[in-house]
Amino acid sequence: MKRVGIYLRVSTNGQTTENQRRELEAVAKRSGWEVVGIYEDTGVSGAKGRDKRPAFDQLLKDATARKVNMIAAWSVDRLGRSLQDLVGLLQELQALKCDLYLHQQAIDTTTPSGRAMFQMCGVFAEFERAMIVERVNAGLARAREKGVRFGRKPVKPAIENRIRELRAQGIGILKIGRTVGVGTSVVQRVLAAQEQ
Repeated sequence: MKRVGIYLRVSTNGQTTENQRRELEAVAKRSGWEVVGIYEDTGVSGAKGRDKRPAFDQLLKDATARKVNMIAAWSVDRLGRSLQDLVGLLQELQALKCDLYLHQQAIDTTTPSGRAMFQMCGVFAEFERAMIVERVNAGLARAREKGVRFGRKPVKPAIENRIRELRAQGIGILKIGRTVGVGTSVVQRVLAAQEQ
């Protein structure tokens, strides 16, 4: 028997999850699923990460603990807005052998067609990741051709000398950074290079 966690979410406090709840509970009843819990985030955007959606976070923790072996949601956009986040979620659920039911998209990974759709989502996401990598690499190559330099900016010799002088006087890294007007990582890098 499927132990289902129903996830409900609305973006603003003026909206209600009642329609989502009623429809998903009816599907669970018709399908013979045991509803283990209702997980509801109200007034939270789908663009927010897991850490900003406490009910969603608890649902995934319960899936990891095997309290639920299926997640039911009204629509894919209730779970997240970013393709990258959705792909991560799909991979996590696959690893947990936790099924997914999305009412609006008619995706049910307990069926062969639902599993196929689930896998196709992963294929398209992988394709998009590859396209992003290609675009980033092309942009970097174009910038290099124009003479753009990447990486850390070199520290001016006068600043390096001042950092060493202040350190020799026993002044701490934070105060040296503030005095010279650089970050503590620059101070640490200069001092580490001096020790070598």
